Amino acid sequence: MIRVLIADDEPLAREGLRLRLEREADVSIVAEAASGTEAAEAIRREQPDLAFLDVQMPGCDGFEALERASQAHLPEVVFVTAFDRHAIRAFEVHALDYLLKPVQDARFAEALRRARAELARGGERESPARLGALLDSRGDSAPAPSASRLRRFAVRDRDRFLLVPAHDVRWIRSAGNYAELHLADSTHLVRITFVDLERQLDPELFARVHRTVIVRQDLVREVVPTPHGDFEIVLDQGEPLPMSRGYRGRLLPAK
Repeated sequence: MIRVLIADDEPLAREGLRLRLEREADVSIVAEAASGTEAAEAIRREQPDLAFLDVQMPGCDGFEALERASQAHLPEVVFVTAFDRHAIRAFEVHALDYLLKPVQDARFAEALRRARAELARGGERESPARLGALLDSRGDSAPAPSASRLRRFAVRDRDRFLLVPAHDVRWIRSAGNYAELHLADSTHLVRITFVDLERQLDPELFARVHRTVIVRQDLVREVVPTPHGDFEIVLDQGEPLPMSRGYRGRLLPAK
């Protein structure tokens, strides 16, 4: 049985997909979402095999919803969009498939056929890597400027809160709805999504180098290419961390 999530802010669009999916004997709809935030939560909670994901939704867009959920689960994804084909080119090579609104029966059937074939491949599936590449490729654009930068974190320590200056943080790892702060001699969790965190950090001090990693730029001592086209960075105390090719411009000069 293929467990499916439908995510679209338009009720009629959700209904159209639902009616088509209900005709399929091997499909079970496990959740519906009307916003990007709901979609991310549903992916983490239900861990569907397949998601029909609208690109433009309130709360966050379809790409950001995937990014928020990616540390818990990455399903097969069929994007549903009103964009024209020129706009689609940026992600069509990474998604399992995409549907243009209004959805046509033949294209829907083809997308579902592709989903069945990919899921049948089991451990040989290519889609998780493709989706990871899609999310990483979005990293080429720098964070939007902000008048108010995050200067310190309030982290819980048993029955009290400690105020940790941002410049004391060496690197940060995504942990779902939390961020894992790595200091010189301790690690702390704070409740904030990676997307929100990146927007609030000073881009002169911190750089996002991977879907799951932000580093303090002045601590980076080496950037080493890997055989797969990505990189490994090494901090001043020897910590090795991954850097995706989509984020190379944050630390390396343009080719």
